[in-house]
Amino acid sequence: MVGVGAVVCALVYIFIFMGSIMKGVRCTPTWLIILGFLLVALQVEASIHIYKDGKFVGESNAFIYWGGNEGLYASSDHVKGKGVANGISFISFESITFTRTEEAALKHEAGTTNSQVEAIIVEVKDKNKIGDHSFPGRLALCCSGDLAKTTGCREGSVIMDHDSNGSPYSIPTHFTGQSLQAVLNMKVNISKTGMYTLIFVACERELEGLTVEGHTVWKNPTGYLPGRMAPFMTFYAFMALAYGFLGVLWFFQYMRNWKDILQLQNCISAVIGLGMSEMALWYFEYLNFNMTGHRPMGITMWAVTVGAVKKTVSRLLILVVSMGFGVVRPTLGGLTSKVLLLGGTYFLAAESLDVVENVNTINDPPGKERLFLVLPVAMLDAFFILWIFTSLSRTLEKLQARRRFAKLELYRKFTNSLAMAVVVSVAWIGYELYFKATDPFGERWQSFWIIPAFWYVLAFIILVVICILWAPSQNSTRYAYSEEVGEDLDEEEIALTSSSKPALVLEVEKSGVKPDAIERKPINTDVFSLDDDLEEDKRD
Repeated sequence: MVGVGAVVCALVYIFIFMGSIMKGVRCTPTWLIILGFLLVALQVEASIHIYKDGKFVGESNAFIYWGGNEGLYASSDHVKGKGVANGISFISFESITFTRTEEAALKHEAGTTNSQVEAIIVEVKDKNKIGDHSFPGRLALCCSGDLAKTTGCREGSVIMDHDSNGSPYSIPTHFTGQSLQAVLNMKVNISKTGMYTLIFVACERELEGLTVEGHTVWKNPTGYLPGRMAPFMTFYAFMALAYGFLGVLWFFQYMRNWKDILQLQNCISAVIGLGMSEMALWYFEYLNFNMTGHRPMGITMWAVTVGAVKKTVSRLLILVVSMGFGVVRPTLGGLTSKVLLLGGTYFLAAESLDVVENVNTINDPPGKERLFLVLPVAMLDAFFILWIFTSLSRTLEKLQARRRFAKLELYRKFTNSLAMAVVVSVAWIGYELYFKATDPFGERWQSFWIIPAFWYVLAFIILVVICILWAPSQNSTRYAYSEEVGEDLDEEEIALTSSSKPALVLEVEKSGVKPDAIERKPINTDVFSLDDDLEEDKRD
């Protein structure tokens, strides 16, 4: 709920931001319900699912409580290791305590074994083996008297069609006498790889008001990382090395040409450092997660915050580069506050989304909540893209008019790279929507990691392109802003301008614009414009 509250603040901030900006602008099946019980009071700490006063909810002809779901690999004899990487995969029920009402307990005599609660472990692919599907659109989870006569199921139990391996698994727990509580302690070894869902089911109507407390531990052969998250540990290690290698190359060039370093290149150095820190933090967070089964809030918050800062700074870097900062203008002038406001807003939205998705959780947020979290980030990303390409267009026009061909060629390459990145991004978003639409139950969980990993790789590629285009060199100052007109002119152009007339007059005459027209040019208040009413831009 803290994350949702942060998003509300972010939305208010967005509306304030959009208002300030506009001042300067001119112009299912029943099974889905069972799997959807994410809104139940369930606390999750990594692969340890904790249940605190969890209340069973009436669904179909049963009372159910959603216990979690994870991708698990089958136990393997090929994994030989000590500690958690011992090749054993299991779900362990530890001190699972079911509590019924006094009214339900008093209906039974002392010393008898009576009401039962079943823990059902089912692989998503076997979901149709649970319950009776005789009537379309209606699922009967429990065996009633009528169904017992027609199907041969055991009355008062969950209807299941077991395979040769015993899946789906059913672990019954019985109350005895007039006791209010029944306790479950058991470990179930996983012999088949799949996405598993745990639900607790009570079939008897007298168990209305049933609650559950305790926790379950889910483990894979190589550790406690859930199956769909396990590939990320290797991925983050690889990306940390990639950022480190890029950082070494950049630092080498930086030190060789430290006398000719541009302010923009210092910003690039900061982004490389943030990227390397983010990947390293995520790697160690996942490593700790895999070894202990816990996801400590401290290191996760550090990773989330550094990641949000890196995303924000990366977008701001691309934006200011598109505006020509340090190349065709010395400062952002009046746009500085608006750029910082946009960056601050994006940081809040990105931080809120990442906190809810990562801090003390391994399950995806419900669809509506996730949409509420993603929407502000998507809106701001769209605004960034609009502002970036509008600024690039103005910068290219400005360089073309002033005949600064070296800078013009640089910015054309940069524009083409960004345009290609946008096209690839749109195509990937389409694939992501297709992937999720065709896999509502997470059956392709082993490929899930590719979806978010793509965005990390794309961000890294864009950073590499920027590093190549603005690499430190002895000629770095050739692309720097200078008050001298004709700084980028070729030798032939310099010869043409070597006359008694001042260079500025000749430059204006070649552009076909009268000097008087320039002096009478009104100030453009468009926030996307590169023109501003500051003295440094007038001198440019």
